[in-house]
Amino acid sequence: MREKIAALLQEVEQFPIQNKEELEAFRIRFLGTKNILKDLFSGLKDVAPEDKKAVGGLINDLKNKAQEKFDAFNEKNESTESTDLGIDFSRPGEEKKLGSIHPLSLVTAEIIDIFKRIGFIVADGPEIEDDWHNFTALNTPEEHPARDMQDTFFIQQNPDVLLRTQTSSVQIRYMEKQKPPIRVLTPGRVYRNEAISARAHCFFHQIEGLYVAEKVSFADLKQTLDFFAKELFGESAKIRMRPSFFPFTEPSAEVDVSCSLCGGKGCNVCKYAGWLEILGCGMVDPNVLKNCGIDPEKYTGFAFGMGVERIAQLKYRVKDLRLYSENDVRFLEQFKTV
Repeated sequence: MREKIAALLQEVEQFPIQNKEELEAFRIRFLGTKNILKDLFSGLKDVAPEDKKAVGGLINDLKNKAQEKFDAFNEKNESTESTDLGIDFSRPGEEKKLGSIHPLSLVTAEIIDIFKRIGFIVADGPEIEDDWHNFTALNTPEEHPARDMQDTFFIQQNPDVLLRTQTSSVQIRYMEKQKPPIRVLTPGRVYRNEAISARAHCFFHQIEGLYVAEKVSFADLKQTLDFFAKELFGESAKIRMRPSFFPFTEPSAEVDVSCSLCGGKGCNVCKYAGWLEILGCGMVDPNVLKNCGIDPEKYTGFAFGMGVERIAQLKYRVKDLRLYSENDVRFLEQFKTV
């Protein structure tokens, strides 16, 4: 046993270690889970009782020397790797490319900031919605023709579970839990089963607003949207309202803003009309208030909604909606200084 220990000690001292592979081979032989020293410890049972203590000490010394050699070469190897990286530190550094905030995030943050100044708060809700919150509570019963205007993604062929087609569903959830006065914005992603093209996509982003209180009038709605247009497009911006239809508002209107490029004189951007459509709005239908447990005899309200992509298109002249979701770095880099 003593001769075997002496031979292994000599092997430890003479074992060549010049690289990682040799260091790993040394570790496996002398320190690994199935190392050769385990055979020595197992053989202690055959050593005479009076020699066991001395022989055990020799085996421990052998193990310690193997560990010391491994640690010394391992530290030397790590030190060499950390200092000799094959890099010429005299060369000038390379510029690191920085990302930029997505244009839709920029526009969303700007719109939210504008309405926060006049008391609106932000609310969020689920993108997987039920029929009640997405349609029925918004005065759109099952047979209502307005449902045909929105091609809906249903979940697992369940007509009651769907991807929301509008963030108005968040307004319903908010009104069910909160009592007037209510002044809330509901930004988020919505989905509609449409063919993807430069002018349409199967998902896009909306920001909708809701104000419910006593004696809210259409004049309040117009003043709010006029303030919004001037803050977003400049003091010279003007708005006009055209009669329209939405099942959850009555009366309803489409809102146009004067073209900021031509000053309303007409250009190819506004198709020489001098106006650009930006959102839809109207007074909240009494049935919607009833569905949320709010007394329409006491409270009135207005609502509005806009597509974030549409606003971004007007601000940044982006002509293809697909650019917003393709993650093309060349497109996104244009918004670094915005």
